[in-house]
Amino acid sequence: MKTELLGAFAALAFVAGVAPAAAQNVEFTLINESSQALHYFYTTPSNEDSWGYDLLGETGTLESGYNGTVTIGDGSDQCLYDFKFVMDSGAELIEPGIDICELGSYTITD
Repeated sequence: MKTELLGAFAALAFVAGVAPAAAQNVEFTLINESSQALHYFYTTPSNEDSWGYDLLGETGTLESGYNGTVTIGDGSDQCLYDFKFVMDSGAELIEPGIDICELGSYTITD
């Protein structure tokens, strides 16, 4: 009886260990210390090839010297994300491999 019970616990531990991580919502502070306003902010899990929607929204702009709260809630269970920032001048900045699971804030600079 003890052997069967131990076997059942071992099987349960194995199944729990291989289960995928739960989808997450991650929130962090985005700080714009650049000399330009930020007009668009896109993210994508690093293992994907297409950008998500603009996290600033249709009328959103993060002015130079300001900060705001960003929520990534795309249902992914990934921690590594790529960020794409589009500034007032049209310049694009891409930052690959940001660990959003450990991110409390992110600062944009020139």
